[in-house]
Amino acid sequence: MKALPRLFFVTLLAITATGCVFIDGEHVDMDDWRSEQDDNREAISQLSIGMSREAVVDRLGTPADSEAFTRDGEEFRVLFYRTRHRHSDGETSRDETTPVVFRNDELVGWGQRVYDTVR
Repeated sequence: MKALPRLFFVTLLAITATGCVFIDGEHVDMDDWRSEQDDNREAISQLSIGMSREAVVDRLGTPADSEAFTRDGEEFRVLFYRTRHRHSDGETSRDETTPVVFRNDELVGWGQRVYDTVR
């Protein structure tokens, strides 16, 4: 009879020690989002004002979210890259991202302060 509780405990320990989660039937490796965040923070820190949007996307890949709008005849695009963990809900919300801001496809800056000045 003691073998069954031990087996349950060992199985539970093995599942939790792997760093994996199942969300809505989908397997998510916890290390994936951590390394994505680290990679994004490092890549963003190496960006240069004036870079083309294409060059930035080549470095950072597909953003978690984006938006575009025009103001005073200029086109603004904002790409949001995941850079921090705040909620364990399986979704990436805007407060977990860093906005990367382009005016007419040219990088003008990144971070919340820059985003707030263009919206």
